[in-house]
Amino acid sequence: MTQGIAMAAFLFVTDLDHTLVGNDLAMAQLNGQLDAHRRQHGTTIVYSTGRSLTSYRQLKAEKPLLDPDILIVSVGTEIYLANSDSPDLTWAEVLSVNWDRDQVVAIANQFDLTPQPTSEQRPFKVSYFLAAAIAVELLPKLQAILDAKGLEAQVVYSGGKDLDILPCRANKGKALTFVREHLDISPDRTVACGDSGNDLSMFCDRAERGIVVGNAMPELLTWHHANPSSTRYLAKKSCAGGILEGLHYFGFLP
Repeated sequence: MTQGIAMAAFLFVTDLDHTLVGNDLAMAQLNGQLDAHRRQHGTTIVYSTGRSLTSYRQLKAEKPLLDPDILIVSVGTEIYLANSDSPDLTWAEVLSVNWDRDQVVAIANQFDLTPQPTSEQRPFKVSYFLAAAIAVELLPKLQAILDAKGLEAQVVYSGGKDLDILPCRANKGKALTFVREHLDISPDRTVACGDSGNDLSMFCDRAERGIVVGNAMPELLTWHHANPSSTRYLAKKSCAGGILEGLHYFGFLP
């Protein structure tokens, strides 16, 4: 790509744990380039994480993260625009259609699941810990019961341990689309970065550019290799180093 394209603003969306965060030296290098690009060319930085707002703030206290322009938390179920302390109401209205959280919890309680901490239980997200050995058999059964009850809910499993039940209209990919359209940025000026199953929706059947970091989880790598795309790049390096590699590959950074 030409130098001119690298000097144009783009929408940068990244997962945090094991994607942006995980290699402090590489993250410092990436932060420096992203911050300069944002100041000089108006690039927008978005974090999209499975963490709740509370858990994100804990991470930010531990790691030197740049202040994002927009924050997507709880696996795409909450969007905080322009440094607001309140989740976007338009997105909440989209997710509330046919969502019955109490019934979802009642169905999940039929299974031997370990609830995640209270801070991770959100209005549009019900979360548990689940061992990978059990997940293969349990997940289809859980989804089948949710479907049979007419609940528009989906199960998202990632990292070999995290089970989230969300409205069907909620995931990181759909939240990305909402943000991109809100900002009126084209798909070819948008890049998403991730490492695990809950990032898959940012890569599946999408026109945006995608970066899968080199240390990605097996569930994402297996899907990536089975679904090759010219708009998606599998980095050799891990975490922030892989993001930098991908940004240079696509020409977003010079």
